[in-house]
Amino acid sequence: MSDSCKLQVDTGQFTTKGVKPDNEDAVGVFIPQDDHNLAIKGICAVVADGVSTAEAGKEASETSVSQFISDYYQTPDIWSVSHCGEKVISAINLKLYRLSHAFQTQSKGYLCTFSTVIIKSTTAHIFHVGDSRIYLFRAGQLTQLTHDHTVNLSDNHETLARAMGMDNRLNLDYRKVPLEEGDMLLCSSDGLHGFLSDEQIIETLNRNESAQEISQCMCQQALDNNSDDNISAVIVKVKRLDMESIDDFNSRLTRLPFPPALSPGFKIDDFEIIEEFYASARSQLYKVKDLVSGKVMVMKTPSLNYQEDNHYIDRFVQEEWTGRRIHSPYVVEVLAINREKHFLYYLLEWVEGITLKQWIKENPQPDPTLAINIVEQIAKGLSAFHSNDSTHQDLRPSNILIDKNHKIKIVDFGSVFVAGVAEIFVPIRHEGALGTASYSDPLYLQGKNSGSQGDLYSLATISYEIFTGELPYGDKIEECVSTMDYDRLRFQSACDHNAIIPIWFDRALEKGLKFDLLERYQNIDSFLADLKYPNANFLRDDPKKEFTKSPLLFWQMMSGFWVVMLLLMVVLFS
Repeated sequence: MSDSCKLQVDTGQFTTKGVKPDNEDAVGVFIPQDDHNLAIKGICAVVADGVSTAEAGKEASETSVSQFISDYYQTPDIWSVSHCGEKVISAINLKLYRLSHAFQTQSKGYLCTFSTVIIKSTTAHIFHVGDSRIYLFRAGQLTQLTHDHTVNLSDNHETLARAMGMDNRLNLDYRKVPLEEGDMLLCSSDGLHGFLSDEQIIETLNRNESAQEISQCMCQQALDNNSDDNISAVIVKVKRLDMESIDDFNSRLTRLPFPPALSPGFKIDDFEIIEEFYASARSQLYKVKDLVSGKVMVMKTPSLNYQEDNHYIDRFVQEEWTGRRIHSPYVVEVLAINREKHFLYYLLEWVEGITLKQWIKENPQPDPTLAINIVEQIAKGLSAFHSNDSTHQDLRPSNILIDKNHKIKIVDFGSVFVAGVAEIFVPIRHEGALGTASYSDPLYLQGKNSGSQGDLYSLATISYEIFTGELPYGDKIEECVSTMDYDRLRFQSACDHNAIIPIWFDRALEKGLKFDLLERYQNIDSFLADLKYPNANFLRDDPKKEFTKSPLLFWQMMSGFWVVMLLLMVVLFS
């Protein structure tokens, strides 16, 4: 893209605590340095104001600004700005709401206002909740583009009617405003616009100064006018617009064709196909080489069977966004390539290794220390999903890669559920996924959302199989359909398959595999703790049996500490 066609702006941002002891405002501006993201994602300016009566207002505003900028630029290229913004902001809102809910007894609320403008092509996209504001200044006229979400309680007191983190469903304002070259946009917190008249704002915006100088000057003026709050201003001066029609641009993006069947040697978008190593009725995976960087990657392409299925296309595109939000050494990385696509696909890092399914076959009696380490790595990978309010839903040995150094990577984002994005829970689909029912929470399969406890069930199943080579409920679980079918199943003791497994370890596995959520572990950390260290509650029934049944070899292989713990338990309960 030539410089004459690129979007060009001058930006400035300034925030100060004012007369308050702490600054609970947060501001941010992001201008992509590459032409691709500048054209496709645009320029972002944002301000958030932490609610002063909420103890975690500062954390809420800082989280909202930093996570929005990060997550917005990770969204798929073919999503519209409105779709991207609403999905990202809804996810952040639910995260803040859950944090507030977790601290209810301490009255610690993660609440803040949030206002952002995204300039793409010739349009300003406005997202807003609360009483921070966005103004448009054009040809000497000042126009407020947002509406304050406040309620008058008395003549001298207002309260927020809407805020980030206030409710699990966010009522977000969105509008589009056509821009002209020479326009200026102001994002402000109420500590600024509540203490400056429109005339003062206009006079300051008219100054022949940089956006940074204007933002600082405006905040100082509010302070001079006895502002009693934190004060923030973000200024964007539009110097040049990208004049390509936004409708034409979006249409070009959203009409990306499915790639044809690819063979070694084929080239698309400067990627050369090396080999196809996986294919199903729903997608294909190719090992490819980036001809620009020389890097080897994985290309995932949609199946031609679904070219007319809009729901499938949306789900495929969302996989890419879901993967980009997860950052963990234990989860395969979805790669961003900042150049234009001509086909629908996305790229992942290439991992040299085999599936955990194959590894289990090749290691029927693994070293317990190594086996526990693998389980812990999988747990850390799941934690990365859960910290982003996401659940994998379809974790199984076939979806985990392990390299020669026994480092694991969780792969496949096709069934991931992102809270705050989906309007309703959609249970996982299993077309062509043989054996999935053996690992997924039965509640998922019956259309119920068990959240992170569902992933815990999958982790417990995989842990059982790593140590025994078998499945905890046998093959009959594949035939279950109703709750009654599952009720007929009986947990098969891991000790029956592997004699060196101690009884407390077996009971930890059993608790992780309970169908009843009230009986199952509430979180992964508790499950891991009981796998690694003997839980006294699991030894109360027959501690002598525990001592005689667990050979010394198991303890020597796990750690000397476990031996000491076992002996202490025997003394306490004998």
